[in-house]
Amino acid sequence: MQTASMNTKERMQEKWDKRPLIISGPCSAETEEQVIETATRLANTGKVDMLRAGIWKPRTKPGMFEGKGVVALPWLLQAKKITGLSTTVEVATAKHVEDALQFEVDMLWLGARTTVNPFSVQEVAEALRGVDIPVLIKNPINPDLELWSGGIERLHKVGVKQVGMIHRGFSSYGNTEFRNAPMWHLPIEMKRRFPGMPLICDPSHICGNRTMLQSVAQKSIDLDFDGLMIESHIDPDNAWSDAKQQVTPERLLEMLTGLVWRSENTTEPEFITALSTLREQINQVDDELLTLLGQRMKLSDKIGQYKKENNITILQTNRWNDILERAFKKGEALGLTKEFIVKYFDAVHMESIQHQNKVMNS
Repeated sequence: MQTASMNTKERMQEKWDKRPLIISGPCSAETEEQVIETATRLANTGKVDMLRAGIWKPRTKPGMFEGKGVVALPWLLQAKKITGLSTTVEVATAKHVEDALQFEVDMLWLGARTTVNPFSVQEVAEALRGVDIPVLIKNPINPDLELWSGGIERLHKVGVKQVGMIHRGFSSYGNTEFRNAPMWHLPIEMKRRFPGMPLICDPSHICGNRTMLQSVAQKSIDLDFDGLMIESHIDPDNAWSDAKQQVTPERLLEMLTGLVWRSENTTEPEFITALSTLREQINQVDDELLTLLGQRMKLSDKIGQYKKENNITILQTNRWNDILERAFKKGEALGLTKEFIVKYFDAVHMESIQHQNKVMNS
């Protein structure tokens, strides 16, 4: 029994270390037949490392399908025995953790609705104290990196050694293109904060549809993500939850085969030399940009002084509109997007306002 347990841990360690790590399975475990057939067809792809399935489903409104609960855990265990796929489920309470461990689930993950609540994260963390099992934590629903970081820290503090992140996008008002806006700069910042920690992309919840899955998955790969979690179902159109974003195992194989996997580094001397040269050029340009921005703020200080002496408000709306229009025209000619121009000049404008405000009130 001990040897079997050790073998299971060794297999899970191999998968945890594998790049890319591919996790797939139905949004919800609906029936035993559905779970086992999905697992079998996923195993036949030769591409999938872990079987995922929703056991407890935190739904937005009452009356929606909230998962089969603990009755579905034996189905996952049976699927693992038949296919050899490791299993992973979402947990949100201490009881979920207890039940999942009882049925030999190999990895756990915390969902976005759990990450957003520190009390829930702490409850799950306490249930995992002293337990040797990998845990992934999804980003919170809202774009709050401190909540995401805080969840990771809570898991670390109770001794969970293997912690990873799942990027599933963020809820944003007015967003129409994605179910959850990817906001790629946020997971990139998390990679900077937690170097070496696995970062998995969940294109299913970012997209909310099948048509964009492959492009979003490729985008994450190009940004050096460590794997994918994609929902799959034997009959996606009739899935009991999130039908629009699930694909068949066979379609998943097509997608995975079509992706271009890239590495972060290479030993090719020509590439290393060329990249080093270009990066040094970027460093020089960045230095020049910072110098120019410093000069711009000194001019803002002088303008602030004139405004103070003449009792003129800091914000000049017409002037700001003129600056943006001029920047749009110039930026377009230089190959810069309007979105970037707005973000960049907003930041510069706010810094300028702070400089002038400091002069005004000195």
